[in-house]
Formats: sequence, C-alpha cells, structure tokens
Amino acid sequence: MVRIPVSPRLIGAVLAFVVRLWHLTLRVERINTDVFTDPELRAKRPVIMLWHDEIFPLIPAHAGERMACVVSQSKDGEILTRVLESFGFMTVRGSSSRGGMRALIAAKRVMDEQGVGIIFTVDGPRGPRHKVKPGALFLARHAGSPIVPVRAVMSRAKVFHRAWDKFQLPWPFSRCTIIYGDPVFLPEPLDDPEEMRKQCEHLEQIMNSLGKNL
Repeated sequence: MVRIPVSPRLIGAVLAFVVRLWHLTLRVERINTDVFTDPELRAKRPVIMLWHDEIFPLIPAHAGERMACVVSQSKDGEILTRVLESFGFMTVRGSSSRGGMRALIAAKRVMDEQGVGIIFTVDGPRGPRHKVKPGALFLARHAGSPIVPVRAVMSRAKVFHRAWDKFQLPWPFSRCTIIYGDPVFLPEPLDDPEEMRKQCEHLEQIMNSLGKNL
C-alpha cells in the first residue's frame, strides 16, 4: 500500500477550518478583558502567559489581534504554526528544549520591529505540566515588558489523559471562560537563579488562582 505524504500546510489548513467551526458552537465569556485590551498595556508589548493544555479556545478567540506566538520546532509545532498563521498570528520557532535562546532572540526582535506582544505556553513543549519555565520571564525582563497571565476554563471538555499536558478539548456548545490576570512587572535583577525560581513559583500561584472559583 502506497502512503501519500500529507504536508503540514494541508493539515494545518484543515485543522484551522475545524477550529473555526468548533469555536462557533462555544459560549465564550471573558473576565477582566479591559486589562488585555488597554492601549497603554498593548503599547508595552506584553508577554502573554498560557498553559499548554488550554490553548484550543484561545486561538480563535484572539484571531487577528496582531500578536506573535512562540512555537516549538517539532513536527506538531510545524502544524500548529500553520494553524496560528491562518488566524493572523505571527510565529517564532523554538522552545526550551530546542533552539530556546535563538527563539528568545527572535521573539525580542519581532517585539521591537513589529511593536507586538508575545504569547508563551510557559509549561511547554514537554512539561512539567503547569510549571512555569523561565523563558518568558527572561524575555519580559530584557524587553522591559509586563507579563499578563491568561487562563481558559472549560465547563465541559474531553481531557487527553495520555498527553503530557492533559490537553483539553471543549465539547461543542459548552462554556469557555477566558480570564485575564492583572499585569505583573518583574523586579530587577533576575540574573540570580534563586530569584528567578521564586518568580516562576509566584507566577504559577497567580495562574492557579485565576478562575479558581468558576
């Protein structure tokens, strides 16, 4: 049997179409959205912090908002890049495990040249789940940008328990609540590893507190 190779571009296009249709069935509510849309904050090119398992409803919810995303250099990352670009996002390739520093340099360049914020799944691409890695903090510190934590809480979702991140796919016609945290301005300096560790833990606590009562 002859296998016909399918390009990441084609897979990405099909997935983007499915995501658009799926999103139309969801009841999306936003909390504290004024923080995210504040022109003064957007001018500071914020670093948006997400959990990897919650990205599905966030992609179409923020289509066309002129931001860039850091995406891993894996094969899955190539497909995700195609999906994100179809929704109007810019992409920067790299992760903590592959091309990490190169990705941070490229992200900083995009922020400076395009005047946009950067989106990070801070526990990706391989985990540990819901543990903040220092890449986003390092970038925010050197770009002079605030960090904005964002969560997506799904009322009903299929959870892929075998995936490292326990990825969540909201069921059609379920409710998705997007919560925007207040911006976090990092202290100076963050060159000390112990201080960086404390700040990562502090941001984890903030992320875990968002939507806790929903």
